[in-house]
Amino acid sequence: MNNLKKILFLTGTRADFSKIKSLISILEKHQGYEVFVFVTGMHLQEEYGYTLLEIERCNFKNVHTFENHTHESTMDLTLAKTIEGLSAFIKNINPDLIIVHGDRVETLAGAIVGSLNNILVAHIEGGEVSGTVDELIRHSVSKLSHIHFVSNGDAAKRLEQMGEVKSSIYTIGSPDIDIMFSDALPDLAVVRKYYGISFEDYAIVMFHPVTTEAKEMQQYTADFVAAIEEDNHNYVVIFPNNDLGSKFIINAYEKLKENPRFRVFPSLRFEYFLTLLKNCQFIIGNSSAGIREAPYYGIPIINIGTRQQNRAVHADIVNVDYQKASIVEALRSIDSHQVVHSDIDFGQGNSAQLFLKSIEDQNFWATKNQKQFRDI
Repeated sequence: MNNLKKILFLTGTRADFSKIKSLISILEKHQGYEVFVFVTGMHLQEEYGYTLLEIERCNFKNVHTFENHTHESTMDLTLAKTIEGLSAFIKNINPDLIIVHGDRVETLAGAIVGSLNNILVAHIEGGEVSGTVDELIRHSVSKLSHIHFVSNGDAAKRLEQMGEVKSSIYTIGSPDIDIMFSDALPDLAVVRKYYGISFEDYAIVMFHPVTTEAKEMQQYTADFVAAIEEDNHNYVVIFPNNDLGSKFIINAYEKLKENPRFRVFPSLRFEYFLTLLKNCQFIIGNSSAGIREAPYYGIPIINIGTRQQNRAVHADIVNVDYQKASIVEALRSIDSHQVVHSDIDFGQGNSAQLFLKSIEDQNFWATKNQKQFRDI
């Protein structure tokens, strides 16, 4: 009799894959589990670097791909198509658990498919707050999920506020910290050679669209690009995610490709990105990498606009609005900015071990499909 637990991880972006990679790896090495990875979204889009290649490099045993985007895809249609594809896949493998991360439409699809098919759903990094539609999706996923792997105590408290059962919440930290402090990161010289980065000193640009401000994104992007063009730092520029408004950003980056102070990339291998981040002068934009990863390396951050609004932070971040003048002013002073850590903690780099310990607990598998609301 086969007593293996079948666990399905869903990934739609390079960002969420960085959060689940160490968790997949630790289960792949464990004899008690059969692991499946459902790959969709940005991973299969050439324009964004076709990051399926990064997943294939990991040599996971069971990887299934599904294209959920069309040229006319809006977030609701992407959600519908992902539900359709994932629903067909889970009926073939009959997983015991579906694991999703964060706040993407693919995440919501995973939670819907699992909860409506009486399959346990575990949500990674729920209970957090931010700007944009991401927050609506994240909290919706939490309510559709049976089990929660959170990054910090504040997130755990918010889930309890939302009526989640305390015993279903496991605080494991942010799993990408595992990779940040591993000894597997490449040397900077290797990374610079691999990507053809000729300058030694540089900053990193990661600027994403804000879906609830889609009509303004073209102007916001024009002002941002104009500000960094006038600046004198060198920049490694990474494409945005594929949310509504990303075309404005990608089009604006075209002019940067001819400027020797800029190297523009659709995507970077995660470990290579971490090495670049660890050694950069600062990071600018509105990526969660500036909120989560950069402070661990003591890197200054210029955070633009509303996308990371209300995020739990553990460093003294320079927050500015979308105005070109505000961005230029921040750039003038960033070289002398000192990073001051706060007490917020996203783990110590042992999330995978804490995750495995949780999943090995018999009480974990006794979690009921029928959820109960807990008043406080």
